[in-house]
Amino acid sequence: MPQFQRRCSAARTMKKSTQRRPTMTDIAKLTGVSQSTVSLVLNNATGAKFSEATRNKVLKAAHDLGYRLSLREPVSASSDERNLIVYLADEISTSPHPVVNVDGARDAAYASGKMLAVYSTHGNADIEKQVLDATLSNPHVFGVIYATVYTRKVTPPVALSQVPTVLLNCYTGEGGFSSVVPAEVAGGHLATDYLLQAGHRRIGYINGEPWQDASKDRLKGYRTALATADLPFAPEMVRDGDWSSGLGFELTLSLMREPNPPTAIFCANDLTAIGAIEALKQLGLRVPEDVSVLGYDDQEIARHTHPPLSTVVLPNYELGRWAVETLLQEEHNRAAGAPVRHRMVKLDGPLVERASVRVITEAKKPITNIISD
Repeated sequence: MPQFQRRCSAARTMKKSTQRRPTMTDIAKLTGVSQSTVSLVLNNATGAKFSEATRNKVLKAAHDLGYRLSLREPVSASSDERNLIVYLADEISTSPHPVVNVDGARDAAYASGKMLAVYSTHGNADIEKQVLDATLSNPHVFGVIYATVYTRKVTPPVALSQVPTVLLNCYTGEGGFSSVVPAEVAGGHLATDYLLQAGHRRIGYINGEPWQDASKDRLKGYRTALATADLPFAPEMVRDGDWSSGLGFELTLSLMREPNPPTAIFCANDLTAIGAIEALKQLGLRVPEDVSVLGYDDQEIARHTHPPLSTVVLPNYELGRWAVETLLQEEHNRAAGAPVRHRMVKLDGPLVERASVRVITEAKKPITNIISD
């Protein structure tokens, strides 16, 4: 049976066995295409460049999973209707992730008869104030999604306390707003446990910039998975990187210099994993036959590496969608006189199996003396 047919059969089984609402992330995992492509197909976007085969594959997976995208006709603005959601982001163009956040937010807004207006401030407080001064005076503004490019604690502008607001990829210590962030500890645990289940016991980890929340939490997930498997944490198996392929390359060479080097390397993002794959090839090692490599984020390029990269999905689309849906629900509760309880939600993503991880079925001789100091 072809691989995609097997996946569709699994999708039908999953549909019957769970009550969780299927998401575009699930469709992306099932079909092997990006979350953005899934959104374009399901929204019947004009001018999108993808093949008919891709379109049919996405539609079939959506049908098999029981996914439904309930779009409405655009709603004409009237003098008394608030139909505009302001999406205020510090950065959009410096990373592939924020654009997919916007996709999810836009689809959720449009499905509820709202429009999304996106503003990027480049983290400049003056620009942020100008945007808020200009937009919040608009009587059609329904609320605000306040988003950051990387997960962090924030102090939202005071003006947001006067308008319904949900935080995306950020949070406050006071709890005055609902927020949604990725479940990074769970993601780090999922990735490491996957390698453990494949039989690996010496698992290297190349992190991102250590001061960032995502790096701290993914490392915590890595350590928790090792502890759950009754394996000691080995500091020599961990390197602090900077999310780049270049440092991923150098740090992989460093890991392989260890007297007892890893049989698998978990990289905190896909770009780092690409550098790891290239470093191993330079050493004359095969991926995954000699060393397995696992990424994180599921960027588009992960499908096109050699071999294709197994990775954990960062659920960017679902984060954006959740933020808008929560904004709508909280305002509905206010209008009905019901209490609004702010909450912080962490969304996790699935692991996508491709071809960069080997299952160890028998004792494997450790790789030693790969590089001399």
